Amino acid sequence: MFQYKPAICYSGYRNGQSPINQTYPSDAEVLEDLVLLSKHFEYIRMYDISKHAESVLRVITEHQLPLKVLLGVEPKGEISNPNCPWGGVYSDEELLKHKSLNIAQLEQVALLANRYKAIVLGISIGNENTAHWHPNKMSPETLVEHAKYLKSKTDLPITFCEGAYEWRNQGVELAKIVDFVSIHVYPLWQRVPYSESVELTINQYHETKTAFPDKPVIFTEFGWTTSATENMDITETNEDYQKGYLDQMIAWSRKNEVTMFIFEAFDEPWKGGNDPLEAEKHWGIYDVDRKGKPWISQQ
Repeated sequence: MFQYKPAICYSGYRNGQSPINQTYPSDAEVLEDLVLLSKHFEYIRMYDISKHAESVLRVITEHQLPLKVLLGVEPKGEISNPNCPWGGVYSDEELLKHKSLNIAQLEQVALLANRYKAIVLGISIGNENTAHWHPNKMSPETLVEHAKYLKSKTDLPITFCEGAYEWRNQGVELAKIVDFVSIHVYPLWQRVPYSESVELTINQYHETKTAFPDKPVIFTEFGWTTSATENMDITETNEDYQKGYLDQMIAWSRKNEVTMFIFEAFDEPWKGGNDPLEAEKHWGIYDVDRKGKPWISQQ
C-alpha cells in the first residue's frame, strides 16, 4: 500500500472540451496543469482510460514530474436502475453489451497501468456504481468478479471508489478482495451544515475503518463546491467555506497520515446541465482558467 502524500483528483477539461464529445486537453495543456499541481500534490486520481489518461501518464514520464497516478475505469451499467433520474434503464441487449465492454476496459486499464507501472499507485474498478442513484449500476457480486479478474492481469493494488455508507452496507465481500478501501464523503450532498462537516467527514472514516479493520482506508473524494443551484445549502457554497473545510480536513489528514484526494483540481464547465452555477461545475480549487481559489492560493 502506498504511503501518505498530498493528493487530488484531476480532470483537465477546459472550456469547449469534454469527454462526451471526445475533445481532450493537449499534452501542452496537461503539462501546464501538472506542473501547477506538482507544486502542492504528489498523487493524482483519474477516472477512465481515455486519451486524457494516456496523455497524463505520457507527460509525467517524459517530463519526469514528481507525480503518481491512481487509475480507474468507468463501467457501464450491468443492472437497470429506475431510481436514477437521468437514465440508467437498459435493454437486455444493452446490458449484455455493457458486460463485454466492462471486461474489455479492465484489460485495457491493466495494459496501460503495467506499461507505466513506475508511476501508477493502483487501479479502481469503478466509481460509485453501487449508489442507489447511479446510472451505471453494478452489483457487489459483479464487482468482486471484476476485482478478481483485474488481479489476474496486474500485480498493482486494486480498489473500488464509493461512498463510505455504501462501502459499509454493500462492500463486505468486496473488501476481502481489494487491497485498500477508497471512500467518498460529501457533507454538502448530505445536507450537513458547515459547522458539522468536519466532524461528519472524520466520523465516516472511523466508522469505515472499524468495519474493515484489516484494510487501509483512504479518501478518493471529498471536497467543497463554491457554487450551487439546489440540493444543498446555497448559502454555504462559496470560496470561504471551501477554504475553511479544506484547511481543517487537510490538517487532520496530515496529522493522521490518511491519504485524501481532494475533489477536485479544476472547475469543469462541461459537467451537468446548462445552468453555469450548478454544483458539479465548481468543485475545483482552481477555476477553469487555472486561477487559484483562496484555499490553494494561500498554500
